[in-house]
Amino acid sequence: QVQLVESGGGLVQPGGSLRLSCAASGFTFTSYLMSWVRQAPGKGLEWVSDINSGDGSTYYADSVKGRFTISGDNAKDTVYLQMNSLKPEDTGLYYCWYNDGYVDYWGQGTQVTVSS
Repeated sequence: QVQLVESGGGLVQPGGSLRLSCAASGFTFTSYLMSWVRQAPGKGLEWVSDINSGDGSTYYADSVKGRFTISGDNAKDTVYLQMNSLKPEDTGLYYCWYNDGYVDYWGQGTQVTVSS
């Protein structure tokens, strides 16, 4: 059974940093495509970043490019999202997402609030 558990969110001032973690279980964590997706208050889901473990490629939304970095640690079955130079518009609930070819899996989300 696939499970995704996010952590690392919190309250941070503009310009600050946070590192989100997504601990995965229930599938072989050596070949995967995983994503971070966020939802701002009162808005829809917004794709943030992808990582493809097969070739190490990463992708970012224009709104976070140059500020966020996605990475994976196969030894810990965990995907990370390092977020720097945070802005108030980065506020939202951040989810990790995985699809096994048949089913979408989501974590419970971790809240990020950027405010002074």
